[in-house]
Amino acid sequence: MDKIRTTNTLLLVLVIPVVFYLLKTLSFIFIPLVSSMFIALLFLPLMRWLGKNGVHKVISISIVIVLVLLGLSLLAWLIHLSSKQIMSPDSTFFVQAEEKIRGLKYSLEGFFGVHLGNEERFVTGILHKDNLGKAFGFVGNMLSMSLTTTFFVVLWLAESINVQKLMNATLLKQKHTSVKTFRKVEKDLIKFIKVKFLISLGTGIGIGLACVYFDVSFPIFWGLFSFAINFVQMIGSFISVIALAIFAFVEIQFMGTLFFFVLSITMVQVIFGAILEPIFMGKSFSINIIAVLVMLMFWGFIWGIPGMIMSIPITVFLKIILEQFPGTVVIASLLSGNEPNMKK
Repeated sequence: MDKIRTTNTLLLVLVIPVVFYLLKTLSFIFIPLVSSMFIALLFLPLMRWLGKNGVHKVISISIVIVLVLLGLSLLAWLIHLSSKQIMSPDSTFFVQAEEKIRGLKYSLEGFFGVHLGNEERFVTGILHKDNLGKAFGFVGNMLSMSLTTTFFVVLWLAESINVQKLMNATLLKQKHTSVKTFRKVEKDLIKFIKVKFLISLGTGIGIGLACVYFDVSFPIFWGLFSFAINFVQMIGSFISVIALAIFAFVEIQFMGTLFFFVLSITMVQVIFGAILEPIFMGKSFSINIIAVLVMLMFWGFIWGIPGMIMSIPITVFLKIILEQFPGTVVIASLLSGNEPNMKK
């Protein structure tokens, strides 16, 4: 018996790195697959409601696709507005940025007594054709990933891929337990995604309004940026504040005004991220802060930015699964930071 247990442990040690290697290598498949599962979960209640009212599944899926396309169209329109705002010929930001960067360069050269390189236009360097080519390549990859994700969303909603049946066949082996677990996963993840979306939306609107009030350029862009980066748990808010503070340093001439602007955007992040989000999330998402950081680094290493965005939903999913087995309850309790419940 001990030999069998040792063999299983060794096999597990060998299999886990292989699984992680495959997750990283085949990220172009797994990222759309996992993200589409979370998106499909949002629309499952709508699908059930339409089904109860006699709407055919094909029509229900078509309605969901139309809603997704409307959301993408709204996002594309906002991106168009922000890009139009940035590239406007009336914008004086780039000229101010060149002057500030040049002045900062001269100050550092005078202080340290060294030459920091040839005179070169910083913004022109950013807008170099090679960098623009990389940007267009990134947009192309995002478009391809979005189409693949949409395809997988349709498969989830059409139940061509059934999570509950998959869990029943592979992990839980009991229909009642698998249904109960799937319902909990669905309920918790839907709650997480809804709350995170609304909190991020409120943060983006608050940041955009602060930019308008303090006359900081490109408020639509910064609102969109804050909305998007806020989906990266914990570090997203820091990135947003730091990036916008550096940007505002170029435009705002008076240090007192700059201080109050930075204070305002920090308060927006604190109100939405540190106060409202924990209240709306509740105790069901009490995940150990160390576990959050570890999962952010791990999934960020495996899948990059999409992995960082999905790290908390994946952790919640794993925690719920681990709670179903007596042997892994301790691991689930470590993730949540609660006392292990061994009654299961």
